[in-house]
Amino acid sequence: MTPKERKTAILEILEQTYPEAKAELVFSDAYELLVATILSAQCTDKQVNKVTPEVFARYPDARAMAEATEDELYPLVKSCGFRNKAKNIIAACKMITERYGGQVPATMEELTKLPGVGRKTANVVLYNAFGIPAFAVDTHVFRVTNRLGLCAADTVEETEKQVTRIIPKEKWGRAHHWLIWHGRRICKAQHPLCDECPLADLCKYKKGR
Repeated sequence: MTPKERKTAILEILEQTYPEAKAELVFSDAYELLVATILSAQCTDKQVNKVTPEVFARYPDARAMAEATEDELYPLVKSCGFRNKAKNIIAACKMITERYGGQVPATMEELTKLPGVGRKTANVVLYNAFGIPAFAVDTHVFRVTNRLGLCAADTVEETEKQVTRIIPKEKWGRAHHWLIWHGRRICKAQHPLCDECPLADLCKYKKGR
């Protein structure tokens, strides 16, 4: 089996294993997804989903959030981590309100200009809110793609470049979710469940252990 054939086989097995894979953050529009994704950095989606109903009830759109103060928002999201998240969410919503008429922009260039928004967050929003082909690399995707040997990268940016070369563009967003689900369920950071993994025979990490 050639390296290309191995990578193709890995992706096919992931697709077959996680056909229902999708975003686990709960949201109803691009604004809610943007806020939830900013909160999810170094925090579980489960915890984010616990706090966002109250946040969105109080601040239902970007215009409302732009009027919030850090001292008002932070107590609502404190369990999701750093105070800077509250600061960035408010600042991003102010920019969205002032520059984009209260609507979250739908391009990588515009999204990454917002405070607290890097490529990963922008890619999550582009695909899940707007249906635009995008491949987001979070800690799970970075770990799993390198362990499997889908790429050999030292940074999330290089991971994105390498992996999107081997995945058809129309599958970028779905592949992101396959890899996240695999990382959460099987290829865990500390104790990967290699004996339960459907990819064990193809995995570079398993063969190297």
